[in-house]
Amino acid sequence: MAHDLLKKLRTGRHTGPAAVVSGSQGTHIRRAKWALAVLSVLLGVSLEGVPYANFKAADPGVRGGSPAGGGPLPGLTVSELALFQAGKTDFEETENIGDGLGPRFNLDSCAGCHAQPDVGGTSPAVNPQVALATALDADNSVPFFLKDHGPVREARFKYNPDGTRDGGVHALFVISGRMDATGNARGCDIVQEDFMTPSKKGNLVFRIPTPTFGAGLIEQIPDSAIVANQAAEEQQKSALGIHGRPHRVRIDNGTTNANGNDGTIARFGWKAQNKSLLLFSGEAYNVEMGISNELFQTERDETPECQFAPVPNDITHADGAAGVDALSDIEKFAAFMRFLAPPTPSLDTPGGASSIAGGRSLFQSVGCALCHTPQLRTGDTAVAALANQNVDLFSDLLLHNMGPGLADDIVQAQAGPDEFRTAPLWGLGQRIYLLHDGRTTDLIAAIRAHKSGGNKKFHPSEANAVVDNFNRLGESQKQDLLNFLRSL
Repeated sequence: MAHDLLKKLRTGRHTGPAAVVSGSQGTHIRRAKWALAVLSVLLGVSLEGVPYANFKAADPGVRGGSPAGGGPLPGLTVSELALFQAGKTDFEETENIGDGLGPRFNLDSCAGCHAQPDVGGTSPAVNPQVALATALDADNSVPFFLKDHGPVREARFKYNPDGTRDGGVHALFVISGRMDATGNARGCDIVQEDFMTPSKKGNLVFRIPTPTFGAGLIEQIPDSAIVANQAAEEQQKSALGIHGRPHRVRIDNGTTNANGNDGTIARFGWKAQNKSLLLFSGEAYNVEMGISNELFQTERDETPECQFAPVPNDITHADGAAGVDALSDIEKFAAFMRFLAPPTPSLDTPGGASSIAGGRSLFQSVGCALCHTPQLRTGDTAVAALANQNVDLFSDLLLHNMGPGLADDIVQAQAGPDEFRTAPLWGLGQRIYLLHDGRTTDLIAAIRAHKSGGNKKFHPSEANAVVDNFNRLGESQKQDLLNFLRSL
Protein backbone atom coordinates (compact mmCIF):
# COMPACT_ATOMS: atom_id res chain seq x y z
CA MET A 1 0.00 0.00 0.00
CA ALA A 2 2.77 2.40 0.91
CA HIS A 3 4.50 1.69 -2.38
CA ASP A 4 1.24 2.33 -4.24
CA LEU A 5 0.90 5.66 -2.44
CA LEU A 6 4.47 6.53 -3.35
CA LYS A 7 3.76 5.76 -7.01
CA LYS A 8 0.62 7.93 -7.00
CA LEU A 9 2.46 10.81 -5.37
CA ARG A 10 5.27 10.63 -7.91
CA THR A 11 2.83 10.63 -10.82
CA GLY A 12 0.65 13.36 -9.33
CA ARG A 13 -2.50 11.18 -9.20
CA HIS A 14 -2.93 10.91 -5.44
CA THR A 15 -6.22 12.27 -4.09
CA GLY A 16 -6.00 11.15 -0.48
CA PRO A 17 -5.58 13.23 2.71
CA ALA A 18 -2.06 14.42 1.88
CA ALA A 19 -3.42 16.17 -1.20
CA VAL A 20 -6.45 17.88 0.33
CA VAL A 21 -6.83 21.15 -1.53
CA SER A 22 -7.19 24.32 0.52
CA GLY A 23 -7.89 26.52 -2.45
CA SER A 24 -4.19 26.74 -3.33
CA GLN A 25 -2.40 24.59 -5.87
CA GLY A 26 0.85 25.47 -4.06
CA THR A 27 -0.49 23.96 -0.83
CA HIS A 28 -1.42 20.80 -2.72
CA ILE A 29 2.07 20.48 -4.15
CA ARG A 30 3.82 21.23 -0.86
CA ARG A 31 1.77 18.59 0.97
CA ALA A 32 2.41 16.05 -1.73
CA LYS A 33 6.15 16.72 -1.59
CA TRP A 34 6.09 16.47 2.18
CA ALA A 35 4.31 13.12 2.05
CA LEU A 36 6.74 11.91 -0.60
CA ALA A 37 9.70 12.88 1.54
CA VAL A 38 8.24 11.07 4.56
CA LEU A 39 7.62 7.97 2.50
CA SER A 40 11.13 8.08 1.08
CA VAL A 41 12.50 7.85 4.61
CA LEU A 42 10.04 5.16 5.73
CA LEU A 43 10.63 3.03 2.66
CA GLY A 44 14.35 3.69 2.29
CA VAL A 45 13.80 5.06 -1.21
CA SER A 46 15.32 8.27 -2.53
CA LEU A 47 13.19 10.85 -4.32
CA GLU A 48 14.66 9.56 -7.57
CA GLY A 49 13.47 6.02 -6.88
CA VAL A 50 16.92 4.71 -5.93
CA PRO A 51 16.54 2.41 -2.91
CA TYR A 52 19.10 3.60 -0.36
CA ALA A 53 18.65 0.42 1.66
CA ASN A 54 19.68 -1.58 -1.39
CA PHE A 55 22.99 0.21 -1.83
CA LYS A 56 25.69 -2.42 -2.01
CA ALA A 57 28.43 0.17 -2.24
CA ALA A 58 29.89 1.19 1.13
CA ASP A 59 32.36 3.67 2.51
CA PRO A 60 35.71 1.83 2.74
CA GLY A 61 36.40 3.80 5.92
CA VAL A 62 39.43 5.73 7.09
CA ARG A 63 42.50 4.66 5.17
CA GLY A 64 45.16 3.03 7.30
CA GLY A 65 48.91 3.13 6.95
CA SER A 66 51.26 6.03 7.55
CA PRO A 67 49.82 9.54 7.92
CA ALA A 68 49.35 11.15 4.51
CA GLY A 69 50.19 14.58 5.89
CA GLY A 70 52.13 16.34 8.61
CA GLY A 71 55.54 16.82 7.07
CA PRO A 72 57.13 19.95 5.61
CA LEU A 73 56.80 21.07 2.01
CA PRO A 74 59.55 19.76 -0.25
CA GLY A 75 62.02 22.39 -1.34
CA LEU A 76 62.10 24.52 1.82
CA THR A 77 65.38 26.24 2.66
CA VAL A 78 67.29 25.47 5.86
CA SER A 79 65.89 28.63 7.46
CA GLU A 80 62.34 27.82 6.37
CA LEU A 81 62.66 24.32 7.77
CA ALA A 82 63.83 25.78 11.09
CA LEU A 83 60.79 28.07 11.14
CA PHE A 84 58.51 25.13 10.30
CA GLN A 85 59.92 23.14 13.21
CA ALA A 86 59.69 26.06 15.65
CA GLY A 87 56.08 26.59 14.61
CA LYS A 88 55.29 22.89 15.01
CA THR A 89 56.76 22.90 18.52
CA ASP A 90 54.55 25.81 19.57
CA PHE A 91 51.55 24.30 17.74
CA GLU A 92 51.94 21.19 19.93
CA GLU A 93 52.49 23.10 23.18
CA THR A 94 49.92 22.83 25.98
CA GLU A 95 48.83 26.19 27.40
CA ASN A 96 48.40 26.74 31.14
CA ILE A 97 46.91 29.41 33.38
CA GLY A 98 50.21 31.25 33.59
CA ASP A 99 50.36 31.39 29.79
CA GLY A 100 46.98 33.09 29.71
CA LEU A 101 44.70 30.10 29.09
CA GLY A 102 41.08 31.16 29.33
CA PRO A 103 39.26 32.41 31.28
CA ARG A 104 36.97 30.64 28.77
CA PHE A 105 38.34 28.14 26.29
CA ASN A 106 37.63 25.04 24.18
CA LEU A 107 40.99 23.26 24.38
CA ASP A 108 44.51 23.93 25.59
CA SER A 109 46.58 23.31 22.45
CA CYS A 110 46.38 23.73 18.68
CA ALA A 111 47.47 20.14 18.08
CA GLY A 112 44.70 18.81 20.31
CA CYS A 113 42.15 19.89 17.71
CA HIS A 114 44.34 19.36 14.64
CA ALA A 115 45.68 15.85 15.24
CA GLN A 116 44.29 13.39 12.67
CA PRO A 117 46.13 11.75 10.99
CA ASP A 118 49.06 13.86 12.23
CA VAL A 119 49.74 17.29 13.68
CA GLY A 120 48.04 19.89 11.49
CA GLY A 121 45.11 17.67 10.57
CA THR A 122 41.61 17.57 12.01
CA SER A 123 39.66 15.99 14.87
CA PRO A 124 41.25 12.82 16.31
CA ALA A 125 39.39 9.58 17.04
CA VAL A 126 39.34 10.24 20.79
CA ASN A 127 38.11 13.69 21.75
CA PRO A 128 40.58 15.33 24.20
CA GLN A 129 37.92 17.83 25.32
CA VAL A 130 36.18 15.16 27.42
CA ALA A 131 39.15 14.53 29.71
CA LEU A 132 40.15 18.20 29.74
CA ALA A 133 36.79 19.38 31.09
CA THR A 134 37.51 18.31 34.68
CA ALA A 135 41.31 17.94 34.54
CA LEU A 136 43.35 19.66 37.24
CA ASP A 137 40.25 20.17 39.44
CA ALA A 138 38.57 22.53 36.98
CA ASP A 139 34.93 23.29 37.79
CA ASN A 140 33.46 22.01 34.53
CA SER A 141 31.09 19.29 33.46
CA VAL A 142 31.27 17.62 30.07
CA PRO A 143 28.71 19.20 27.72
CA PHE A 144 26.13 16.69 26.50
CA PHE A 145 27.27 16.97 22.87
CA LEU A 146 30.87 15.89 23.54
CA LYS A 147 31.71 12.18 23.48
CA ASP A 148 34.95 10.27 24.00
CA HIS A 149 34.65 8.80 20.53
CA GLY A 150 33.23 11.86 18.86
CA PRO A 151 34.61 14.95 17.15
CA VAL A 152 36.25 17.95 18.77
CA ARG A 153 33.57 20.62 18.64
CA GLU A 154 33.05 24.30 19.14
CA ALA A 155 29.56 25.63 19.87
CA ARG A 156 27.79 28.62 18.37
CA PHE A 157 24.41 30.18 19.08
CA LYS A 158 22.42 31.32 16.05
CA TYR A 159 20.57 34.15 17.79
CA ASN A 160 20.76 36.31 20.89
CA PRO A 161 17.86 36.29 23.37
CA ASP A 162 16.49 39.49 21.81
CA GLY A 163 16.26 37.82 18.38
CA THR A 164 19.28 39.55 16.83
CA ARG A 165 21.91 37.37 15.22
CA ASP A 166 24.72 35.94 17.32
CA GLY A 167 26.81 33.41 15.39
CA GLY A 168 29.91 33.68 17.58
CA VAL A 169 31.80 30.90 19.36
CA HIS A 170 30.64 30.20 22.91
CA ALA A 171 33.51 28.64 24.84
CA LEU A 172 32.79 25.27 26.45
CA PHE A 173 34.98 25.47 29.54
CA VAL A 174 36.18 27.85 32.26
CA ILE A 175 39.39 27.89 34.29
CA SER A 176 37.52 28.23 37.61
CA GLY A 177 38.99 25.89 40.23
CA ARG A 178 41.76 24.71 37.95
CA MET A 179 45.25 24.14 39.38
CA ASP A 180 48.17 23.54 37.05
CA ALA A 181 51.96 23.85 37.03
CA THR A 182 51.87 27.61 36.49
CA GLY A 183 49.25 28.63 39.04
CA ASN A 184 45.71 28.11 40.22
CA ALA A 185 42.36 29.69 39.45
CA ARG A 186 40.70 29.11 42.80
CA GLY A 187 39.83 32.81 42.99
CA CYS A 188 37.96 32.67 39.69
CA ASP A 189 34.31 31.69 39.99
CA ILE A 190 32.83 32.19 36.53
CA VAL A 191 30.69 29.27 35.36
CA GLN A 192 30.16 27.38 32.14
CA GLU A 193 27.52 28.59 29.74
CA ASP A 194 24.16 26.85 29.52
CA PHE A 195 24.07 24.86 26.30
CA MET A 196 21.00 22.74 27.00
CA THR A 197 18.51 25.61 26.82
CA PRO A 198 19.62 26.90 23.41
CA SER A 199 19.78 23.31 22.20
CA LYS A 200 16.15 22.71 23.13
CA LYS A 201 15.23 25.89 21.24
CA GLY A 202 17.13 24.80 18.12
CA ASN A 203 19.63 27.61 18.67
CA LEU A 204 22.82 25.56 19.06
CA VAL A 205 25.09 24.49 16.20
CA PHE A 206 28.58 23.02 15.98
CA ARG A 207 31.79 23.22 13.98
CA ILE A 208 34.74 20.85 13.90
CA PRO A 209 38.38 21.75 13.12
CA THR A 210 39.41 22.18 9.50
CA PRO A 211 42.59 20.37 8.41
CA THR A 212 45.54 22.65 7.62
CA PHE A 213 47.73 20.42 5.43
CA GLY A 214 48.78 22.33 2.31
CA ALA A 215 47.31 25.55 3.68
CA GLY A 216 50.26 27.63 2.48
CA LEU A 217 49.56 26.54 -1.09
CA ILE A 218 45.91 27.53 -0.73
CA GLU A 219 46.99 30.90 0.65
CA GLN A 220 49.06 31.58 -2.47
CA ILE A 221 46.38 30.84 -5.10
CA PRO A 222 45.75 34.18 -6.84
CA ASP A 223 42.27 35.65 -6.68
CA SER A 224 42.34 35.75 -10.50
CA ALA A 225 42.72 31.95 -10.59
CA ILE A 226 39.71 31.49 -8.32
CA VAL A 227 37.59 33.85 -10.43
CA ALA A 228 38.67 32.23 -13.68
CA ASN A 229 37.77 28.80 -12.34
CA GLN A 230 34.40 30.16 -11.20
CA ALA A 231 33.67 31.19 -14.79
CA ALA A 232 34.85 27.89 -16.31
CA GLU A 233 32.27 25.34 -17.48
CA GLU A 234 29.54 27.88 -16.75
CA GLN A 235 26.94 26.23 -18.97
CA GLN A 236 27.35 22.82 -17.35
CA LYS A 237 27.29 24.31 -13.86
CA SER A 238 24.17 26.33 -14.60
CA ALA A 239 22.37 23.28 -15.98
CA LEU A 240 23.00 21.49 -12.68
CA GLY A 241 22.01 24.47 -10.53
CA ILE A 242 25.57 25.24 -9.44
CA HIS A 243 26.57 28.85 -8.98
CA GLY A 244 28.97 29.72 -6.17
CA ARG A 245 30.69 32.99 -5.41
CA PRO A 246 33.95 34.14 -3.84
CA HIS A 247 33.81 35.46 -0.30
CA ARG A 248 35.04 39.03 -0.55
CA VAL A 249 34.85 40.03 3.08
CA ARG A 250 33.38 43.50 3.44
CA ILE A 251 32.22 44.43 6.91
CA ASP A 252 29.69 47.09 7.80
CA ASN A 253 28.35 45.79 11.10
CA GLY A 254 31.25 46.45 13.46
CA THR A 255 32.84 43.00 13.23
CA THR A 256 36.54 43.28 14.07
CA ASN A 257 39.65 41.89 12.46
CA ALA A 258 37.85 40.59 9.40
CA ASN A 259 39.71 42.31 6.56
CA GLY A 260 36.78 44.51 5.69
CA ASN A 261 38.39 46.99 3.32
CA ASP A 262 40.46 45.48 0.55
CA GLY A 263 37.81 43.29 -1.08
CA THR A 264 40.13 40.38 -1.85
CA ILE A 265 38.96 36.78 -1.62
CA ALA A 266 39.01 35.08 1.79
CA ARG A 267 39.50 31.32 1.80
CA PHE A 268 40.06 29.76 5.25
CA GLY A 269 37.40 28.40 7.58
CA TRP A 270 34.10 26.62 6.94
CA LYS A 271 32.62 29.78 5.44
CA ALA A 272 35.88 31.11 3.99
CA GLN A 273 35.70 33.82 6.64
CA ASN A 274 39.44 34.31 7.11
CA LYS A 275 41.75 35.79 4.51
CA SER A 276 45.13 34.63 5.77
CA LEU A 277 46.81 32.02 7.94
CA LEU A 278 48.00 34.73 10.32
CA LEU A 279 44.43 35.90 10.89
CA PHE A 280 43.29 32.28 11.18
CA SER A 281 45.97 31.70 13.85
CA GLY A 282 45.29 34.85 15.86
CA GLU A 283 41.56 34.25 15.95
CA ALA A 284 41.89 30.59 16.95
CA TYR A 285 44.38 31.39 19.72
CA ASN A 286 42.00 33.93 21.18
CA VAL A 287 38.69 32.16 20.59
CA GLU A 288 39.63 28.52 21.18
CA MET A 289 42.19 28.94 23.97
CA GLY A 290 41.51 32.43 25.30
CA ILE A 291 45.07 33.54 24.57
CA SER A 292 45.06 37.24 23.73
CA ASN A 293 47.62 38.30 21.12
CA GLU A 294 48.71 41.13 18.85
CA LEU A 295 45.76 40.59 16.51
CA PHE A 296 43.21 40.08 19.32
CA GLN A 297 44.55 42.01 22.29
CA THR A 298 41.39 42.07 24.41
CA GLU A 299 40.31 39.19 26.62
CA ARG A 300 36.97 37.66 25.63
CA ASP A 301 36.03 37.51 29.32
CA GLU A 302 37.47 40.40 31.33
CA THR A 303 36.38 39.24 34.80
CA PRO A 304 39.18 40.72 36.97
CA GLU A 305 39.46 37.74 39.31
CA CYS A 306 40.14 35.47 36.36
CA GLN A 307 43.05 37.38 34.80
CA PHE A 308 46.23 35.53 35.68
CA ALA A 309 48.20 36.87 32.71
CA PRO A 310 46.69 40.38 32.55
CA VAL A 311 48.63 41.81 29.58
CA PRO A 312 48.27 40.48 26.02
CA ASN A 313 49.47 36.93 26.42
CA ASP A 314 51.29 36.49 23.12
CA ILE A 315 53.44 39.22 21.59
CA THR A 316 56.50 39.77 19.43
CA HIS A 317 59.60 39.22 21.58
CA ALA A 318 61.70 42.31 20.90
CA ASP A 319 64.48 40.95 23.11
CA GLY A 320 64.60 37.62 21.29
CA ALA A 321 68.08 36.50 20.34
CA ALA A 322 67.39 36.54 16.61
CA GLY A 323 65.07 35.32 13.90
CA VAL A 324 62.57 32.75 15.12
CA ASP A 325 63.11 33.68 18.79
CA ALA A 326 61.61 37.12 18.21
CA LEU A 327 58.40 35.89 16.60
CA SER A 328 55.07 35.69 18.39
CA ASP A 329 53.30 32.37 18.68
CA ILE A 330 50.67 33.27 16.10
CA GLU A 331 53.39 34.08 13.56
CA LYS A 332 54.97 30.70 14.24
CA PHE A 333 51.61 28.93 13.97
CA ALA A 334 51.01 30.61 10.62
CA ALA A 335 54.49 29.65 9.39
CA PHE A 336 54.00 26.03 10.45
CA MET A 337 50.72 25.77 8.52
CA ARG A 338 52.15 27.72 5.57
CA PHE A 339 55.01 25.25 5.23
CA LEU A 340 52.92 22.08 5.80
CA ALA A 341 52.99 19.77 2.80
CA PRO A 342 49.68 18.78 1.22
CA PRO A 343 48.34 15.28 1.89
CA THR A 344 49.73 12.48 -0.23
CA PRO A 345 47.01 10.42 -1.96
CA SER A 346 47.21 6.66 -2.33
CA LEU A 347 47.50 5.19 -5.81
CA ASP A 348 46.03 1.78 -4.96
CA THR A 349 44.24 1.89 -1.59
CA PRO A 350 41.39 1.25 -1.16
CA GLY A 351 40.08 -0.97 -3.92
CA GLY A 352 43.09 -1.03 -6.22
CA ALA A 353 44.46 1.33 -8.84
CA SER A 354 41.84 0.47 -11.46
CA SER A 355 38.92 1.20 -9.12
CA ILE A 356 40.47 4.49 -8.02
CA ALA A 357 41.07 5.55 -11.62
CA GLY A 358 37.48 4.71 -12.50
CA GLY A 359 36.24 6.62 -9.47
CA ARG A 360 38.25 9.68 -10.49
CA SER A 361 36.59 9.63 -13.91
CA LEU A 362 33.13 9.28 -12.34
CA PHE A 363 33.90 12.14 -9.95
CA GLN A 364 34.19 14.30 -13.06
CA SER A 365 31.26 12.89 -15.01
CA VAL A 366 28.62 13.09 -12.26
CA GLY A 367 29.56 16.72 -11.59
CA CYS A 368 31.38 16.56 -8.22
CA ALA A 369 34.42 18.26 -9.78
CA LEU A 370 32.37 21.33 -10.77
CA CYS A 371 32.62 22.50 -7.14
CA HIS A 372 35.41 20.27 -5.84
CA THR A 373 37.85 21.53 -8.47
CA PRO A 374 40.67 18.96 -8.63
CA GLN A 375 43.47 21.46 -9.19
CA LEU A 376 44.26 25.16 -8.96
CA ARG A 377 47.70 26.76 -9.13
CA THR A 378 49.70 29.18 -7.02
CA GLY A 379 51.27 32.33 -8.42
CA ASP A 380 54.56 34.07 -7.76
CA THR A 381 55.63 34.23 -4.13
CA ALA A 382 58.80 34.93 -2.15
CA VAL A 383 58.91 31.31 -0.94
CA ALA A 384 60.19 29.21 -3.83
CA ALA A 385 58.56 26.04 -2.46
CA LEU A 386 55.15 27.73 -2.77
CA ALA A 387 55.63 29.49 -6.09
CA ASN A 388 53.85 28.36 -9.29
CA GLN A 389 52.82 25.01 -7.86
CA ASN A 390 49.87 22.81 -8.74
CA VAL A 391 47.46 22.58 -5.80
CA ASP A 392 45.41 19.36 -5.87
CA LEU A 393 42.95 20.60 -3.27
CA PHE A 394 39.60 19.50 -4.81
CA SER A 395 37.89 22.79 -4.01
CA ASP A 396 36.92 25.93 -5.89
CA LEU A 397 37.20 27.91 -2.59
CA LEU A 398 33.81 29.47 -3.36
CA LEU A 399 30.72 29.81 -1.20
CA HIS A 400 27.72 27.71 -2.24
CA ASN A 401 24.15 27.44 -1.00
CA MET A 402 23.93 24.00 0.57
CA GLY A 403 20.22 23.81 1.41
CA PRO A 404 18.35 23.52 4.71
CA GLY A 405 19.82 20.08 5.39
CA LEU A 406 23.29 21.51 5.94
CA ALA A 407 22.46 25.16 6.75
CA ASP A 408 23.68 26.19 10.19
CA ASP A 409 21.87 29.58 10.13
CA ILE A 410 25.13 31.35 10.94
CA VAL A 411 26.12 34.52 9.07
CA GLN A 412 29.83 35.33 8.88
CA ALA A 413 30.71 38.51 7.00
CA GLN A 414 29.06 38.07 3.58
CA ALA A 415 28.62 34.29 3.96
CA GLY A 416 24.93 33.57 4.40
CA PRO A 417 23.19 31.16 6.77
CA ASP A 418 23.11 28.32 4.24
CA GLU A 419 26.43 29.04 2.52
CA PHE A 420 29.66 27.11 2.98
CA ARG A 421 33.03 27.13 1.30
CA THR A 422 33.56 24.03 -0.82
CA ALA A 423 35.57 21.90 1.58
CA PRO A 424 38.93 20.80 0.11
CA LEU A 425 38.86 17.02 -0.22
CA TRP A 426 42.59 16.32 -0.24
CA GLY A 427 43.31 14.21 2.82
CA LEU A 428 39.72 12.92 2.95
CA GLY A 429 40.96 9.34 2.99
CA GLN A 430 42.25 9.74 6.55
CA ARG A 431 39.51 11.98 7.96
CA ILE A 432 37.28 10.39 10.58
CA TYR A 433 34.51 12.95 11.09
CA LEU A 434 32.78 14.52 8.11
CA LEU A 435 30.86 17.71 7.30
CA HIS A 436 31.16 21.01 9.16
CA ASP A 437 29.66 19.68 12.39
CA GLY A 438 31.12 16.15 12.34
CA ARG A 439 27.65 14.60 12.24
CA THR A 440 28.79 11.46 10.42
CA THR A 441 31.78 9.24 9.75
CA ASP A 442 30.19 7.70 6.65
CA LEU A 443 30.90 9.07 3.19
CA ILE A 444 27.52 7.97 1.82
CA ALA A 445 25.71 9.80 4.61
CA ALA A 446 27.83 12.87 3.93
CA ILE A 447 26.98 12.74 0.21
CA ARG A 448 23.26 12.39 0.96
CA ALA A 449 23.43 15.35 3.34
CA HIS A 450 24.45 17.51 0.38
CA LYS A 451 20.93 17.14 -1.03
CA SER A 452 17.94 19.08 0.30
CA GLY A 453 15.18 21.11 -1.29
CA GLY A 454 14.64 24.75 -0.51
CA ASN A 455 12.11 26.14 1.94
CA LYS A 456 10.86 29.56 3.01
CA LYS A 457 14.19 30.32 4.71
CA PHE A 458 16.90 28.63 2.65
CA HIS A 459 17.69 28.02 -0.99
CA PRO A 460 17.80 24.46 -2.32
CA SER A 461 21.24 22.88 -2.25
CA GLU A 462 23.38 23.53 -5.30
CA ALA A 463 24.49 19.89 -5.04
CA ASN A 464 21.03 18.36 -5.57
CA ALA A 465 21.45 17.37 -9.21
CA VAL A 466 24.95 16.01 -8.60
CA VAL A 467 23.73 13.82 -5.74
CA ASP A 468 20.98 12.56 -8.04
CA ASN A 469 23.66 11.65 -10.57
CA PHE A 470 25.56 9.75 -7.90
CA ASN A 471 22.42 7.88 -6.85
CA ARG A 472 21.83 6.74 -10.43
CA LEU A 473 25.26 5.12 -10.73
CA GLY A 474 25.53 1.36 -10.65
CA GLU A 475 26.72 -0.12 -7.39
CA SER A 476 30.19 -0.95 -8.67
CA GLN A 477 30.48 2.60 -10.01
CA LYS A 478 29.43 4.04 -6.65
CA GLN A 479 32.06 1.87 -5.00
CA ASP A 480 34.74 3.10 -7.38
CA LEU A 481 33.86 6.72 -6.61
CA LEU A 482 33.91 6.04 -2.85
CA ASN A 483 37.25 4.27 -3.20
CA PHE A 484 38.61 7.26 -5.08
CA LEU A 485 37.48 9.66 -2.34
CA ARG A 486 39.13 7.53 0.35
CA SER A 487 42.33 7.38 -1.73
CA LEU A 488 42.75 11.16 -1.45
